[in-house]
Amino acid sequence: MRILGIDPGTGILGFGIVDVDKNGKYKMVDAGVIRTSSTQSDSTRLKIIYDELKVIINENKPTIMSVEKLFFAQNVTTAMTVSQARGVVLLLGEKSNMDLYEFTPLQIKQAMTGYGRADKKQIQEMVRILLNLSEVPKPDDCADALAAAIVCAMTVR
Repeated sequence: MRILGIDPGTGILGFGIVDVDKNGKYKMVDAGVIRTSSTQSDSTRLKIIYDELKVIINENKPTIMSVEKLFFAQNVTTAMTVSQARGVVLLLGEKSNMDLYEFTPLQIKQAMTGYGRADKKQIQEMVRILLNLSEVPKPDDCADALAAAIVCAMTVR
């Protein structure tokens, strides 16, 4: 099973691809971020996200997409632009015939650490341990995307 995890964002969108074998072992296939500039128009930024993510999907051929749901307490402007990026991601997942799963930050924290209020460092360390990596994936958005993929693997199995 090959899962593409996504931490949605407009300026930085994190992605992580994880393979899961029949014994439930995880292996990182690819991970990174797609960056856009705040000086670009929204439509240009969304096109960059679409185009770059499409290349990642075509090269790695995941069959499942796991997307972190949004949680914004105050900044409506940021929520709107990130929601647009998230829409592009979901559309691309659908057009690529992937099974789509969505998880809240609370669900991801709970599944990764057993504690719904875990901090980023705890999540990152669990990603490092579960993927048998020598270092925590950087930046945070990349580690968050890998966590979304791992939680999806835990759920789908």
